[in-house]
Amino acid sequence: MFLKSVSLSNFRNHSQISLEFNKKLTFIVGPNTSGKTNLLEAISYLTNGKSFRGAKDEDTVKKGENIAKIKGQTSDAELDALIVLGETEVERVKKKYLVNGVSKSRINFEGNLTAIIFSPSDLDIITGSPHLRREFLDNVLTQADRDYRYALSSYVKALRQRNALLDLARGSGVRNEKQFDYWDTLLINTGSIITQKREEFIEFINKAKKDIFDFVATYDKSVISEARLLQYKDAEVTSAVTLVGPHRDDFKVDMFDNVANAAADVKSFGSRGQQRLVILQLKLLQLDFIEKTLGERPLLLLDDIFSELDSGHIKLVTEMIDKQQSIVTTTHEEFIDSKLKGSVIELKKE
Repeated sequence: MFLKSVSLSNFRNHSQISLEFNKKLTFIVGPNTSGKTNLLEAISYLTNGKSFRGAKDEDTVKKGENIAKIKGQTSDAELDALIVLGETEVERVKKKYLVNGVSKSRINFEGNLTAIIFSPSDLDIITGSPHLRREFLDNVLTQADRDYRYALSSYVKALRQRNALLDLARGSGVRNEKQFDYWDTLLINTGSIITQKREEFIEFINKAKKDIFDFVATYDKSVISEARLLQYKDAEVTSAVTLVGPHRDDFKVDMFDNVANAAADVKSFGSRGQQRLVILQLKLLQLDFIEKTLGERPLLLLDDIFSELDSGHIKLVTEMIDKQQSIVTTTHEEFIDSKLKGSVIELKKE
């Protein structure tokens, strides 16, 4: 599968724009604020129904407009994502998804186009909070595994309901156990699926050949079970949040320190360069995992990373580009390696 074209209407700074992509490689060239990253953000809506930048949906609709439309044509299907602003504060925004003109839920929309996005901010996966590392796991697994998508969606809803009950129990001083039974069971069942799938992906990472940088990932899982929920029962009422489960997961990456003859946490002891190499390797492994699981290589989106990398890292990235359809944004055409053959789209400031 490959992405043939994208058309945007009132998305971010783009009032109306249509682009066609090369089957192998397309460069999007333009100055800052010309909307390069916005285009990749729109493509991310076609993959999983949300912004890869963590933006609120309502913020992606062009100011003064009520609806943003994103249409993508792949080699297999026509995909539409619509972001509609609500008329009241209660109903602030709606999203609609269509595949070949047929309305779909977000879960059934996701997976029709798979993509891995690599941007300068991805270094935060290593150096940032556990939330970012959980997002990394979710990004690859929701695209590759339908069961994971369903389990994660149910888990998030159940967690929200259970935390609301805990808040109620803290306020009233009374915990109604019957109200917790259903949500506890749902959390345990769906949480077990999430843990298993994440465990399998971490195992894939550790067993896979690493041509860029060798490391070992350790999954720090927060197991959810009847016994653990009982163990934290009083503390949960006090804090009004669920204290165990996959929403508390993390993982760390260790490199081998030849000087100390021991494993060293890349987050704490790795140089900036080593951390970048780990991210490059993780992105390549994401691509490999989705290809292994689904039988086809996902789209690779590179957001203005050439200006952030040195020549050695750029060489490693260009070696990744040839293996699947890639869309690359850059501020300057001179950053493009002359050996890379592809289409060039130029954007100007609006």
